[in-house]
Amino acid sequence: MEEILRYFPSLSALQIERFEALKALYDEWNARINVISRKDMDAFYQHHVLHSLALAIPMAGMVAEGDSIMDLGTGGGFPGIPLAIFFEGCNFTLCDSINKKTKVAAAVAEALGLDNVTVVNDRAENLGRSFDWVVSRAVTSLDKMLPWVKGCYDKGVLYLKGGEIDDEIDRCVSRRFFDPRMLSVIDVSDFFKEEWFQEKKIVIIKR
Repeated sequence: MEEILRYFPSLSALQIERFEALKALYDEWNARINVISRKDMDAFYQHHVLHSLALAIPMAGMVAEGDSIMDLGTGGGFPGIPLAIFFEGCNFTLCDSINKKTKVAAAVAEALGLDNVTVVNDRAENLGRSFDWVVSRAVTSLDKMLPWVKGCYDKGVLYLKGGEIDDEIDRCVSRRFFDPRMLSVIDVSDFFKEEWFQEKKIVIIKR
């Protein structure tokens, strides 16, 4: 939590309370259903919560009150749950095809009282609706992910990725998944100085 508050000092009392409650909730659920590696739980706030909140920095200048946001491949609720705590006025749909993972995400959202979160156990292409934004965290390569959300967003996609992504972007451009003029890539290390974030990036695609 010290890291969260260092970078986000203006959180409300309710937001702080919810962020503080996350670790115990995931400890409890992870003992029953392993959705986060035991090693990663030792760095839970940095590797999962703060990493998810990297998206909040560019989103703050783009997302409007009432926007709908889908978290594709949410797993146990990342990045969707930290973002739903941060953007209280937006509506989040957390989508994953693996039932045990959505069970955890739904239980955590309910325990936190997140009325702006809906959890769906399905594939994105089966939802039959579009959202203002799609967010996701490294579920697959960019060129594989984008076809899954084709027709699912009206404003843009924000995708957390690690390592070298130039080849993935080149494949997307060659397959005309987006106009390259609508793409930008941000280094997470521009925001967060911890060593773990050095190779982490945010890919932003706008309509």
